[in-house]
Amino acid sequence: MNTLSTNNFFKRRVLLCFLIAICLTSFSQAQITNYKTKFAKGADISWLPQMEATGFKFYNTAGKEEDCFKILKDKEINTIRLRTWVNPSNDKASGHCSKEETVAMAVRAKKWGMRIMIDFHYSDTWADPGKQVKPKAWEGHDFNTLLDDVYSYTEDVMQALVNAGVYPEWVQVGNETPGGMIYPEGITNNWPQLAQLINKGYDAIKKVCSKSKVILHLDRGNDNARFRNWFDKATLHGAKFDVIGMSYYPYWLKGKPDYTLSIDDLGKNLNDMAQRYNKEVMIVEVGGEANKPHNTYGMLIAVQQKVKQVPNGKGLGVLYWEPQGAASWSHYALSAWGDDGKPTKALDAFLK
Repeated sequence: MNTLSTNNFFKRRVLLCFLIAICLTSFSQAQITNYKTKFAKGADISWLPQMEATGFKFYNTAGKEEDCFKILKDKEINTIRLRTWVNPSNDKASGHCSKEETVAMAVRAKKWGMRIMIDFHYSDTWADPGKQVKPKAWEGHDFNTLLDDVYSYTEDVMQALVNAGVYPEWVQVGNETPGGMIYPEGITNNWPQLAQLINKGYDAIKKVCSKSKVILHLDRGNDNARFRNWFDKATLHGAKFDVIGMSYYPYWLKGKPDYTLSIDDLGKNLNDMAQRYNKEVMIVEVGGEANKPHNTYGMLIAVQQKVKQVPNGKGLGVLYWEPQGAASWSHYALSAWGDDGKPTKALDAFLK
């Protein structure tokens, strides 16, 4: 074989390998769109690795010890949400959720045939309306460096997931961010900066996994004025997103009212958000009192109905926050699990 023929041979081999790689990537990313018309019934179970490591045992309704994933799947839960923190501690209740643990859990969820949502808190610990603490490693960085921090960290976690064969169907940029994220630079008093931070996360997600839908997430899903104010400003300042995510916890509303007093407001807000911004909507966190499982069951039925009633199929699904987080382990009052290690009646709502 002469030099010219050899060069052409190797060029063809390189081209063939390149085309195969593109096809495999396209196929893998296509996998996350297979559920286009299927309602997401989900659970955030980010506590699970800690629970298992400390010896908590899970039992199905019949009392047989089983993998928590199997118990959830038997309740027709098809989606798993996982939070991820930048440099978390190892504390049982407020640690873990590192990149490595998130990837391992995502791989496990995929093996159980679950759809996957990743929730970037952009903190070393809990981020929510009461706190949005900047990761310690990012302290002292100027704003341009902080933008790079958000992009490189998001890209790194997303790439680790893809390298492990996981293409998340949804990814949150921030967790419950009515006041913004990554304080003080990303507060809502400075929307131009907050929008830039959001967009760095969005761009990094789309670079690695273009089919992943990006969620922006607020609490108090029954509060339409809260959502209109925030998303009007997000839109005005060019924040990029695909889905509006909501939390809905009747327990935390003033006076701890029953869900029947706020469920219609939730439905109206879901419909308004979908129409006003032409976006899909989703309840990414919901929870009811563990010691009132029949009430929580009724609430979950009602919430799913409201989401399914959003016109044009724009209501994507409902995810329970830490249903397996039994109070005997977590001291959390809104799980859907008993201290006997079994799921309560509440989770049967996902069978409907």
